Formats: sequence, C-alpha cells, structure tokens
Amino acid sequence: MTPQDLVMRMLPPFGGWLALAALALPGGSPLRGAAVAVFLAAGPGAALVGLCGPALRARSARGPVETRRPGFARRSDQLERLMLTVLLSVGAVMVVATVLIATHTFSAQRVLLALTLLTTIAAFCPRLRASPPMPRTRKGSAL
Repeated sequence: MTPQDLVMRMLPPFGGWLALAALALPGGSPLRGAAVAVFLAAGPGAALVGLCGPALRARSARGPVETRRPGFARRSDQLERLMLTVLLSVGAVMVVATVLIATHTFSAQRVLLALTLLTTIAAFCPRLRASPPMPRTRKGSAL
C-alpha cells in the first residue's frame, strides 16, 4: 500500500472525527454544520465504497452499442462510485438513526459517533477482491 492509498483510505474516518470535534463549536456555527453535513453525506459511504473498490473496478461500465464514446466507461464508473457513496451514506445514517430511535437512545451526537466508528472500522478492513466472472451458460441449458 502506497502512502497515497493510506491517506485516501483514512480521509473518511478523519472527516468523522473532525465532525465530532466540530460539535464543540457553538450551536449555530456554520463551520459545525458544514463539517457534520459533509461527513454525513459522504463519510460512511466513501469508506464502504473504498472497501468494495477493487470488486467494483473489476467490471467497468459498457457504453451503448450505437455510440462508442472514448471516455464513457471512465466517467460512468466515477459517477457510479459517487452515487454509491452518497446513497450508502444516507442509508447508513437512516439505519443508525432508526436503531437508536428504536432503543430510545437517539441523539445527534450518538448517531455521529456510531457512524464515525463504523467508518473507522470500514477503513481498517481489508479490501474485497474481485471474484472471477461466472461461466456463461448456453441458451436453453438447465442450471
């Protein structure tokens, strides 16, 4: 692992711990709101997408048959990872908040702490490897 890979891997947990530290700022501070909002929108999802990164890169997007644009696959893969990052982050926020509401222990600080811990654990987990492609069956054959 190169130092650049390590830095990219540790950015989401660092953002979470920075957002937790920003809670010490006054309640109406724009810096506090921005740090928390950016982490909640992208932090957990970035760690989870990074965890699955090699598996996602194994199968790149295929463009439409009619138009063969040269950069389609690269831009499409980047957009896919960006959308996965945001949607996984929103999903993680919803799951953690729902669990804390169900256990009657909900608070914004607890949600942020739980997501920061989840993000830190995901950043330290080994990356998933790409599995070999499944063999194709012929048309009309039974599985």
